[in-house]
Amino acid sequence: MPYEATLLHELPFTAAERAPESVALVDDSRGWSYSELSDDIRRFGASLAALGVRRGERVAIYLDKRRETVVSSFGTPAHGAVFVPVNPLLKPEQVAYILRDCGVRVLVTSPERLLALHSILPDCPALAHVIVTGDVAQTAARGLKVHSWNESLQVPSTLPHRVIDTDMVAILYTSGSTGKPKGVVLSHRNMVAGAKSVASYLENRESDVLLAALPLSFDAGFSQLTTAFHAGASVVLLNYLLPKDVVKAVVTHRVTGLTAVPPLWIQLTQVKWPESVSEHFRYFANTGGRMPFDTLKSLRALLPRAKPYLMYGLTEAFRATYLPPEEVDRRPDSIGKAIPNNEIMVLRPDGTPCDANEPGELVQRGALVAQGYWNDAEKTAERFRPLPGREPGLVLPEIAVFSGDTVRKDEEGFLYFIGRVDEMIKSSGYRISPNEVEEVLYATELVGECAAFGVPHATLGQAVIVVVTPRDADVFNLASLQALCRQQLPAYMVPAQIEVRAGPLPRNANGKIDRKSICAEYASVPQEAAR
Repeated sequence: MPYEATLLHELPFTAAERAPESVALVDDSRGWSYSELSDDIRRFGASLAALGVRRGERVAIYLDKRRETVVSSFGTPAHGAVFVPVNPLLKPEQVAYILRDCGVRVLVTSPERLLALHSILPDCPALAHVIVTGDVAQTAARGLKVHSWNESLQVPSTLPHRVIDTDMVAILYTSGSTGKPKGVVLSHRNMVAGAKSVASYLENRESDVLLAALPLSFDAGFSQLTTAFHAGASVVLLNYLLPKDVVKAVVTHRVTGLTAVPPLWIQLTQVKWPESVSEHFRYFANTGGRMPFDTLKSLRALLPRAKPYLMYGLTEAFRATYLPPEEVDRRPDSIGKAIPNNEIMVLRPDGTPCDANEPGELVQRGALVAQGYWNDAEKTAERFRPLPGREPGLVLPEIAVFSGDTVRKDEEGFLYFIGRVDEMIKSSGYRISPNEVEEVLYATELVGECAAFGVPHATLGQAVIVVVTPRDADVFNLASLQALCRQQLPAYMVPAQIEVRAGPLPRNANGKIDRKSICAEYASVPQEAAR
């Protein structure tokens, strides 16, 4: 029986033991076998040992999707250190905040990105070493020791620090659309248990080819690596500019599975997919928000042989629920049930379970619950709390994650997302889910993208505002859209204002529509504009 991985870096190592010559990674059309990838991971770990990196010290990775990103992400824990993936879309000041917040000791980046960071490096006192993926000439800054990637991987091997599955392995920073981002601390156990759980219900296998289109700094993006490596499958790294680039990659590499966020799926329904895709494309999965019904319907028409997996999760606990493909026709608005090795509860504010179809907070327990927020005891105590209602003889408390999301559970145990507590619109005494308003607008087939939110109003409390982009600018008619809203929404949910924009709506660093930043533009809208 093959050895089962319990530590993050053991996922590719065990795959290499089973099938060393199988392709693990494809980067820029060049493939690396599991044997080659494992060797590079071990060498990178040895390079950290040569730099004197201690167990648990942080190594930040500020790169786009490329082989070096993967090697350093798994090589850091192979040494016993903690990796901190930094979204490549972040600006220097945002990067500096992360480097300071968790006291990063080593930074892995490219010469071009290092040059852009020169002005902020003096404000990162813990940073001592930079490993660059290209030419190190003229990259020195603030007396930092700058090392070449290729030379770093040539140092002699050494014994890594000893770690166990409950040790820290990664700090993933939330997008931080309001306030400073929070660093979610994950253990080896969190990430390995998540990989095994997701791979089990997606039925990932050695023959799979997964397309990594999401940022690797995003938990669902990094999951493409962990689930693939657990199954011994291949991962294709893609830095795309246009939706058609995603389709081209699916065809070129005969991709079998793709996970994306709703804004990308919306764009992908507007691109031509060749019929030949059905020969190999096995499933598509949604994460990072509710997929509009119209988008799901279009995808199923474009990809009739692919199984749809609708998923819900949060960075604080990786993944929570999924809807089995066989249930999509019966309940396409459901986020499903708990994923394997995980339990989901719907609780009232007093900690008691909600009745069927009674709205409550989604609370998650199990091996996927993170270790809290880095260096933030107050916010950790708000979100990570003792689980109520345990057996009285159990002395040690179990910590669960309280999501801040309002859901309901039907009589058969299927869950339905209502909205985030901090995004609910409160108008005329009603609580309105932005998702519910957006769903109606998508169903009109006039809208490409949309974001609903509330703005202060003197008599209503809040008024519903919606920002949309036309699906087809040549035939779009605002009056028709407003009429359909009045026809299909109860009066208290009808938008007081619909603004039409030409381009894509703003995204956060993980590719989701940034509703909060759009809402912030309307903080000072005159009251009469929302009547």
